[in-house]
Amino acid sequence: MSSNHNKALAAWLFAVAALIFAMIVLGGVTRLTQSGLSMVDWKPVTGWLPPMTDSDWQTAFERYKNFPEYEKRNLGMTVEGFKSIFWLEFLHRLLGRFIGVAFFVPLVVFWAKGWIGRKLAPKLVVLFVLGGLQGVLGWYMVKSGLVSRPDVSQYRLAAHFGLALLILGPMLWVALGLIRPVQPTAGEGVSKSLRQGAKALLGLVCLTALSGAFVAGLDAGFTYNTFPLMDGKLVPDGLLDLSPAYLNFFENIATVQFDHRILAIGTVLAVVFYWLRCRAQALTDRQRRAVNVLAMVACVQVALGISTLLLVVPVPLAAMHQAIAVIMFCVAVWMVYEFRAPGA
Repeated sequence: MSSNHNKALAAWLFAVAALIFAMIVLGGVTRLTQSGLSMVDWKPVTGWLPPMTDSDWQTAFERYKNFPEYEKRNLGMTVEGFKSIFWLEFLHRLLGRFIGVAFFVPLVVFWAKGWIGRKLAPKLVVLFVLGGLQGVLGWYMVKSGLVSRPDVSQYRLAAHFGLALLILGPMLWVALGLIRPVQPTAGEGVSKSLRQGAKALLGLVCLTALSGAFVAGLDAGFTYNTFPLMDGKLVPDGLLDLSPAYLNFFENIATVQFDHRILAIGTVLAVVFYWLRCRAQALTDRQRRAVNVLAMVACVQVALGISTLLLVVPVPLAAMHQAIAVIMFCVAVWMVYEFRAPGA
């Protein structure tokens, strides 16, 4: 396959990855503005059209009024108010459909042209299947907020976010492999511990991001809005109030926020320590650049996280905090790719 074909495939995958990033950010804004439960039906084929007439809007609003969010959170809302939350969720779902088309149509075209080799084809098929599963999981998440409590399950929210990262990370890896398939000879002397350290950092970034999803799902950012203390203490009371004990890590607001704080601080410290180690190593320009960017993004992220907490979760800051979390994940994937073993 020619290098031009590889570059075209990589550009396509990077573009789809950018759309997925936008989808994650828009999903965060939808959740922060409490718009995600405004569409109470899932119509994967016909749902790309919004209500077109006043009658259609009234019908959609009447459907919404039958579910807990209206009764417990938006009682007395008008149709105009309903439209304000409906449009964000509609755009979120529409973008998801567009991503599916943006992936599938070029996939078919490139496959027909013979640009997709035997090694690449299974990877792209798996990514497409995961994308379809993400749509199903998104509706499964929304359904959890249409039963009794007008909030989606934190478990399903974390799974939805985690699957998005599971799609985004491999997509970036495949794209990078198309434009830089061979490890440069410079940097072959990088120690095994540095390579393992890069992978460990990626795992830590993922774990911290997923813990943030539990914070979001429980609205835990609206409590303990001080730093570094929580309720005047480094370790707040009630961390193990729930039984069995493991439930505290997923359902206890104090524990979930405490864990996210510890993981976030630990991640930043680990990134800085790794950056200091790398300064004395004979790295390639790309390797050094990836480490430097990760360190910079990590510092920005912790500052955003603290600011979001202290200001009691303003939507712009909270959305930016989630966006930078995804950027940090992408940079960590890039760093691991640059530190992969020669010939891998």
